[in-house]
Amino acid sequence: QVELVESGGGLVQAGGSMRLSCAASGVTFDRYSMGWFRQAPGKEREYLGQITWRRGSTYYADSVKGRFTISRDSAKNTVYLQMNTLKPDDSAVYYCAAQEVECSDYFRCGYWGLGTQVTVSS
Repeated sequence: QVELVESGGGLVQAGGSMRLSCAASGVTFDRYSMGWFRQAPGKEREYLGQITWRRGSTYYADSVKGRFTISRDSAKNTVYLQMNTLKPDDSAVYYCAAQEVECSDYFRCGYWGLGTQVTVSS
């Protein structure tokens, strides 16, 4: 029932900004958290941060804290990842995921979108 579709990726120059969107369906506001992840070639999928659907409380990995911001628009059933001061090392496929309250691990029991490519050129 839960479906996630990312959009907004593409090519951007170092120092620039980009906003990714994740359109969600089948998500009940008080039962899910929404996370953002990325995966570069040859590397494991990296947790970036998450937001609670109900109250919009946000949490960030240290690697992106201060540069990336997660927000949500409940009326549009959409979660956003605003990325500023982008670096070439930020290049990766970016994924959104949904985690129900009974799930303690996105990788084990979460729902995933198909990802969107972000390429940061120097």
